[in-house]
Amino acid sequence: MEQILIIDFGSQYTQLIARRVRESGVYCEIMPFDVAAEFIREFKPQGIILSGGPESVTEENSPRAPEIVFQLGCPVLGVCYGLQTIVTQLGGQVTAGIQRELGYAETKVDINSQLFSGLKDVGTICYSDDLQNSLHVVDSAVKPRNDVDFSPTDAERLERDVERLFKINVWMSHGDIVTEIPAGFVAIAKTAATEVAAIENSAKNIYGLQVHPEVTPTEFGKEILENFLINICKCERSWTTANIITHSIVDIKDRVGSDKVILGLSGGVDSSVVAMLLHKAIGEQLICVFVDTGLLRLNESAEVEATFKRHFGLNLIVVDAKERFYRVLEGVTDPEEKRKIIGNEFVEVFQDEANKLTDVKWLAQGTIYPDVVESARTKHGKSQVIKSHHNVGGLPEKLHLKIIEPIRELFKDEVRKVGLELALAQELISRHPFPGPGLGVRILGAIKAEYVDILQQADAIFIEELINENLYHDVSQAFATFLPLKTVAVVGDARCYDYIVALRAVRTTDFMTAQWADLPAAFLAKVSKRILNEVQHVSRVLYDISDKPPATIEWE
Repeated sequence: MEQILIIDFGSQYTQLIARRVRESGVYCEIMPFDVAAEFIREFKPQGIILSGGPESVTEENSPRAPEIVFQLGCPVLGVCYGLQTIVTQLGGQVTAGIQRELGYAETKVDINSQLFSGLKDVGTICYSDDLQNSLHVVDSAVKPRNDVDFSPTDAERLERDVERLFKINVWMSHGDIVTEIPAGFVAIAKTAATEVAAIENSAKNIYGLQVHPEVTPTEFGKEILENFLINICKCERSWTTANIITHSIVDIKDRVGSDKVILGLSGGVDSSVVAMLLHKAIGEQLICVFVDTGLLRLNESAEVEATFKRHFGLNLIVVDAKERFYRVLEGVTDPEEKRKIIGNEFVEVFQDEANKLTDVKWLAQGTIYPDVVESARTKHGKSQVIKSHHNVGGLPEKLHLKIIEPIRELFKDEVRKVGLELALAQELISRHPFPGPGLGVRILGAIKAEYVDILQQADAIFIEELINENLYHDVSQAFATFLPLKTVAVVGDARCYDYIVALRAVRTTDFMTAQWADLPAAFLAKVSKRILNEVQHVSRVLYDISDKPPATIEWE
């Protein structure tokens, strides 16, 4: 299987590049820019993509691509900072621009370049201003007007300016500009702000883009990337869901053999897909442990048991640990302390159950590829947004088990596709994110069983109505939060003094930023009425209209 190596210079879009490559049916991996030359050689990339990054190549000690990138002979594509380091390392010149180019830019691209091949059928034709009145478009072809004298000189200019250059809208995010291209390269795109928006050395198969083809605002970004992957790198589209499942099952069988594997099943997408892959590969050798912390969504424990134990026949142990969690959380109000206590107690409960089992040699985890990439960035210290990931903190050391992570090579959207292929219900696969500490961070302040009961009911009503009104998939995440504050209300003719529930729904693509969802007022009124009528001890329902930033998505 051909594979693409993406060298990461710390761009916020690096994972998006990888997702776009995978969506084109080509396998890829991300490595930091200081990855060892030996790894790159052993990886045997069919092509290499150099990502963007937050630094400037004009600064001293700024990152550079490993020299082996230009020695292997495989095609290379630089994106933004990747373009600039190609230029710098191969003898060109990059300088700090007087004016930054951010956001949309109209770009003229040379369709004779393999990188822009095929855009002639979809792009907008460009031509010199003084030829504008001499041309007209018939069936997407440019022809001289019959009533205009067209000299040989004009014909040459038409050949040069019309057939080669096409106009597309792209997304830019840079300050530095290329002022001198290296020997052997030519410019193949330009904007009003820069004469060098893309370069190529077709003899060496090295290309560079100042634009970001991986982001959706760039027109024909998918086609540009696929030109590199399929036409230039000659990759086959072999990275498919069916092949992923087949490869995973073979790998699990080879590694595990006849050993037993234990998995902490949460009911979320990642652990559910891991459970199904392992079950398909090793059957009864898999033992799943579901810990009911008492901080789950309404009826979640029963639903998980019904789905995985009764419907799919998994070997599932359900542990009712509600009282245990409520006890250790009693009186704790600090959100970070609550998170730590919940995580530690989960480890203890899981360890207690694991110790009851015999012949278990493997611990399965639902690590996915963004976890791996972000942890690698933390290790190498190259990311400006550092976030380390630990699926079940402390378990490997305490249990002395070997780790198996069947979906560690997959992005979230790939995990969902695998789940659907393995017959998991669409409702489970497309569920909104749910925090690891569960309702423990959706109850502000101290946690009490009474508060959990109120919140579970209110949250269930909100989600149910979103589904009923076909709004659930219109938002990225929605939930209720419990506020341990009391306000005055009137129930019947009597005065009461009860709690507040806040509703939150956001729209986002990456969860790093988010906008509050402007849900219809009539819908919110309906949800509020149901909660106030059906959930005891709620006197008021609020709707959160805060964006992220400055607010976070979760309240704690």
